[in-house]
Amino acid sequence: MPLPSDEKVVQLADELVKTFHTLAGKHPGYRPAHAKGILLNGTFTPAREAASLTRAPHIDRKSVPVVVRLSDGSGMPMIPDNDPNASPKGFAIRFYLAEHVHTDIVSHSTDGFFTKNGQDLLEFLREVASGNPQAFLAKHPETLAFIQTPKPDPVSFATEEFFAVSAFKFINQKGLTRYGRYRIVPQAGVQHLDDETAKAKGGNYLFDEIKERVSRGPIKFDIQVQVAEKGDVVNDPTVRWPESRPVIPFGNVTLTALAPDDEAHKKIIFDATPRVDGIEPSDDPLFEVRAAGYLIAGRERRQAIDSRAPVSEPA
Repeated sequence: MPLPSDEKVVQLADELVKTFHTLAGKHPGYRPAHAKGILLNGTFTPAREAASLTRAPHIDRKSVPVVVRLSDGSGMPMIPDNDPNASPKGFAIRFYLAEHVHTDIVSHSTDGFFTKNGQDLLEFLREVASGNPQAFLAKHPETLAFIQTPKPDPVSFATEEFFAVSAFKFINQKGLTRYGRYRIVPQAGVQHLDDETAKAKGGNYLFDEIKERVSRGPIKFDIQVQVAEKGDVVNDPTVRWPESRPVIPFGNVTLTALAPDDEAHKKIIFDATPRVDGIEPSDDPLFEVRAAGYLIAGRERRQAIDSRAPVSEPA
């Protein structure tokens, strides 16, 4: 995928990547955020109801192969899973539609986001790096609200719920357009640890547990789409919709094995922009800057991998 044509967006994305490196340190071969991760292979099976929402190609098939990346939230690749800075956790899905054709969902385990746009995010991260974010937080209650949202440690990646940051525009075969946000719900149920139990866990407890769990059998998640109603804000990732909004089943993901620890998997660059017929980005300004940032960071990572920088996990 190419970088956006807007030079200001590319410059902003580049500054964001650099600031993430400032916060977590630069770790060649790893992502600047969600650095610690693991890839699993599986299958996506669409729900019957999804056809009412979108004409996307993976909805019109019996199933498609997927790879899912589960991750901690920090840019530090060795961060303990139970460190507060390791949340929110990440869940990214790649749907393989044909050779060199795919679409992705990128989500995390807190319903919402830090800021309304990329420029605010850059300002916030710079203030965090300086050690004095209080002035920013005083002017941005939406950022403070996200920070203060409880982020308990899950029992397992397989017992955590995940949320896409931005809203998407879904278009069905009849041309009907609706806006919605993805939710990814574990079939094992949402289960979290209390603080005392979480602190007693080892630093790799989530990664050790998911490897053992998938060796025993499939891990399943349901993908849902919460649909906006007239008047709902669809271009601001800090504004969430009421729980009374309808939720449409989109399909389910069944994870069956660890992905190979090979160069092809290490080089995957997930994309928050769907780039597929039947699902389009909303006017949320984060889409372009996230796409550019992921690509800039991904190219850095691929260059490090090609130069044989040490990478010990499928990044």
